[in-house]
Amino acid sequence: MEKFTVVESVAAPLPLINVDTDMIIPKQFLKTIKRSGLGVNLFDEMRYDDDGKEIPDFVLNKPQYRNAQILVSGDNFGCGSSREHAPWALLDFGIRVVIAPSFADIFYNNCFKNGILPIVLPQEDVDKLMDDAQRGANATISVDLENQTIKGPDGGTLAFEVDPFRKHCLLNGLDDIGLTFEKIAAIDAFEATASAARPWV
Repeated sequence: MEKFTVVESVAAPLPLINVDTDMIIPKQFLKTIKRSGLGVNLFDEMRYDDDGKEIPDFVLNKPQYRNAQILVSGDNFGCGSSREHAPWALLDFGIRVVIAPSFADIFYNNCFKNGILPIVLPQEDVDKLMDDAQRGANATISVDLENQTIKGPDGGTLAFEVDPFRKHCLLNGLDDIGLTFEKIAAIDAFEATASAARPWV
């Protein structure tokens, strides 16, 4: 998993509440078990018309937001089914940070496991960042995980909270497999001791 330090990018505004995982990545794209290739179908039913052509008014189809790494949205982001494909699709598109007043629990946990930082902020702070995001290419936002700060385009700074263990994992690029490998010496020692004690196993 890629280490997360500082993300500096325009932020894409998605002022909707209850953005569910089927909106993020519709069910017909869940056949794959690969984490790559899903970005093109992120928000598929909002990005494309029935003929597969881009809908120009959708935020991620606008030139200034095509490379956005930050998404600002409304309450209860990531609700619905627990599909891990939702953070996979966001990450494959390039989104590393999602900012909202609240998240669905399973989606929130899945974000950390896949290298995405979900930030919970009070509604008034989200509203400020939403206003900044709507300024497009003229409004770069910087998210600093180490210092737990968000710097807006006009120099203002917001602080955010994050669980220390999850912060450690993101800063060091550790998913569940990476965490296991951190303990590889202890695992090897246990296996050697167990094999010596029970050679018939």
